[in-house]
Amino acid sequence: MSAFTRRTFLGSAASVAFAQKKGATTEKPNIVLVIASDISAWTLGCYGNKEIRTPNIDLLARGGVRFADSFTCIPVGSASRATLFTGRTPHQHGIQDFLTAQPVVDPPQGQKDVPDSFKSEVMLSDVLSAAGYNCGYVGRWEMGNNERPPNHFDFTYTFGAGARRNTDPAMSLNGTPVKETGYLAELMTRKAAGYIEQQTAAKPFFLTVGYLNPHPPFEGHPQKFYDMYAKTNFETFGYERAAATASRGKDMMKDLVGNLRKSAAAISSMDEQIGLLVNKITAKGLRDNTIIIITSDCGNLFGRHGLYGGGHASNPANLFDESISVPLIWNWQGHVPVQAVRPELVSNYDLMPTVCELTGAGKPERNLCGRSYVPLILNHPLPKKNPWRSTIFAQLRNTEMARDPRFKLVVRNNGEGPNELFDMRADVREKINLYESPQHVTVRQRLGAELEAWKKKFA
Repeated sequence: MSAFTRRTFLGSAASVAFAQKKGATTEKPNIVLVIASDISAWTLGCYGNKEIRTPNIDLLARGGVRFADSFTCIPVGSASRATLFTGRTPHQHGIQDFLTAQPVVDPPQGQKDVPDSFKSEVMLSDVLSAAGYNCGYVGRWEMGNNERPPNHFDFTYTFGAGARRNTDPAMSLNGTPVKETGYLAELMTRKAAGYIEQQTAAKPFFLTVGYLNPHPPFEGHPQKFYDMYAKTNFETFGYERAAATASRGKDMMKDLVGNLRKSAAAISSMDEQIGLLVNKITAKGLRDNTIIIITSDCGNLFGRHGLYGGGHASNPANLFDESISVPLIWNWQGHVPVQAVRPELVSNYDLMPTVCELTGAGKPERNLCGRSYVPLILNHPLPKKNPWRSTIFAQLRNTEMARDPRFKLVVRNNGEGPNELFDMRADVREKINLYESPQHVTVRQRLGAELEAWKKKFA
């Protein structure tokens, strides 16, 4: 799709009065979006974890806004990233699992392309490029054309052909294969810092850094991080023996503590890189006008429910909170409240409209299912006649979910596995299935109706 064609989707640009120390400004903020791979919110210190060390992420949370209940619409990497960047559901953009037009049991060998339905999607980089932003992408892409993402990126440094490696990886720099020497996450941070160094005040920039950590492979991280967890047993995790439904990641349960140590090392290593990235932004003098967003594509059960991984960790697929609850931190020095925690339910399909409003870029003329949470970030009141919604939705394969602040309904179509209803206040670990409870028929029917209405509108 040409640049001129993509610009036709833009509506009128709306200006936003940014709350800051010295009043309002119309200067567009820079945006650095950090996407981790397979990190649940509960594994970070700022979300209450006592055993995995994430001091740099925790510092960003203390200096900004942390969403306590942030979720992905689908707990698998490619599909989740597609929703994050388009603001549309998997049924809408077409990536419903791995990179295939239809859900599959296992990833196809050598599959690199996306469904035809996805090729015409408008992505956040398209919107921001048309609004005057330089756009860069570093790291894990996973939405087709890995070697050279096509969506108006001025600079790309992504995974090249071949197996992923944490040491001496094969990468692609603006579409040209490069064989690197060194540690993957460090190389990514270095390229991201180089991109930031080249930016000027003449144009704002949008940079995404998609770290692979803590996604496999688990080998190749700096030894000091393995040493950091050599004696940690993760007693607070609440892990269990392998479940009968365990599927992908089942082998990880054979040496659970050992694999948790490797995963924790990967998380802490990424945290160090995020600190270096923030230092670069500060040294460049861009800290006050750069929004730093920390999130993940999906969660990881890390042994809870006897499963290791995200939605694919079990068969049938699961939508446990550990799989779908992801961190969401907005740090914008001098513009947003500090040490703020928002309790509202938000989803990764809300990112597109939020960034569009903050930057004054027009939303694409598509059926977006999300809503801008700018008032929540800036601590502004919502219109009395338009309060924040109380229900979010998720899906994977035959499994669909509607979740409000108290109850979660999980429906599995075609009779493949049990339907579920959990009271998330009384049963945060989702152990007691209330689906057949006579006392909860009204709740089940209400959430079921909401789920059907959402599917009808956004399928």
